[in-house]
Amino acid sequence: MTFPVVPTDPGVSRQVLAETAALMVVAFRFKAGAEGKLHDHPHVQATYVEAGRFAFTVDGVTHDLRPGDSLVIPSGARHGCTCVEAGTLIDTFAPRRDDFL
Repeated sequence: MTFPVVPTDPGVSRQVLAETAALMVVAFRFKAGAEGKLHDHPHVQATYVEAGRFAFTVDGVTHDLRPGDSLVIPSGARHGCTCVEAGTLIDTFAPRRDDFL
């Protein structure tokens, strides 16, 4: 199944790549300077940088992420990012983010 590309924040789009009730895989594509605003959710999230460069903040700690880097965001942790160089994040969520369907 192919899911649609959905615009989210300015300069950011989201596309679900695969999903089950227990797990979801999502591609987020960012233009340089675009932001994923600070937020939190009950899902555990793993983020993998496929391309680009991101300043990613988790609970007040900022990480400089480049292609091949990844991190896990615990349930309830406040997080967000700024795209330094245009790129793509591949995020997994457990359980699935029903609000993305």
